[in-house]
Formats: sequence, C-alpha cells, structure tokens
Amino acid sequence: MRIAKKTPTLRAFSRLSMLLAGAGLAAATWAAEPAPKDTTASNPLGGKAAPPAVAKAAPGQPRQITWEELVPKDWDPAKEFKGMDLSALNDGDPRANELLMKMQEVSNNAPTNPAMNGADIKIPGFIVPLEEAKGEVTEFLLVPYFGACIHTPPPPANQILHVVTPKGAKFRAMDTVWVTGKLKTLRNDSMMGVSGYHVDATSVTKYTGGAK
Repeated sequence: MRIAKKTPTLRAFSRLSMLLAGAGLAAATWAAEPAPKDTTASNPLGGKAAPPAVAKAAPGQPRQITWEELVPKDWDPAKEFKGMDLSALNDGDPRANELLMKMQEVSNNAPTNPAMNGADIKIPGFIVPLEEAKGEVTEFLLVPYFGACIHTPPPPANQILHVVTPKGAKFRAMDTVWVTGKLKTLRNDSMMGVSGYHVDATSVTKYTGGAK
C-alpha cells in the first residue's frame, strides 16, 4: 500500500486542521508562570487545564476574559470537513490545494461574538508586531499561543486581536503581555493574518502570571 507523503501543502493543511479543531480552546487565563510552555496550535495551554470562570469585574474596571469567550458557542468550524481523510490525498493532488484554500477561507471568516462588542477587557496573549516607531511596537496582533502567524498558519479570525496603542510598547515578537482596552468586533486584514477583533489599548504590560 502506498502511503502519501506530506507535501508542504498537506503539512499546511494539517496545521490548519488543528487550528480549526482547536478554535475556542485557546489560552485563556494562564497560571502564575512567565508564559505557557510547550504551546502548540492544537494544545495552546501547554497541557494545562482550562481555568475556572473569571469573576465579574468591579464597576468601572476591565473584565479579564478568556479566549474562548471570543468564539460564538454555536460555531462549528469543522462541520464542513468532517469525514475527510488526508491519507487519501496523493502528492500533487489538486484537491489538497482546494481543501487548504477552503479551510483558510473558513478560518479567515470565523464569526465573532457580538456580545463582546464594546466590552472593556483584559486578556493575555503573544505579540505579533505590525508597526514600530523608534524601537517600540505601536500596532500588533495579539494571538493565543506561541508561534501563531509566524511559525504556523494564523488562528481563526475570532482568535486574533488587532491592537493599537497610543504609546509605544517595548516588546518583541512573541513576547507575552496583558492587553487592556475596549474590544470591538471589527475585522482587519494584515499581512500576518485576518483579525476579527480590534482593541484600542489603554495599557500593554508584561505578562507576570495570574491577573496582576
């Protein structure tokens, strides 16, 4: 029996499959460590269990949210691809490219949660710089796991936040931070990925664990 080799297209397809399968299970609130370890697209928490529900914020204070809250509960990104068998695709099979493009389209058009529009939030994540000025990041994507948009395909759009900060932040790619600000359900296309949310950040601070 001939086993199909994984071409770059099939490898990308497999990674994107994991991203879609794991949508909504992304890093939520991490334990008291500098950053989650061994994070992957399919296991963004690095082996950690999902945290308990976060308590409501005090009046006038931003609410700490989880990445899972950004995904509509009724969204099933895998429903169009159930029953697919990657092993049945041979090298150079045009169906592989077609499926990859279709999956990327589903990912890029992942719906946002309208209930989150206008919320004052605080969320942890990894930085993917878009714009810098004088060595400081002024615009970036916030993603839920290490390597997203740089070493792996972008997560679904509802797992990417487009962040703009009035003051530059001295961080580098894949630094782990807390972002605080007003969340909007606003789509943005960038060279690094399609984001379904926008945040006008009031602060971007180093991730130190917990809700500090």
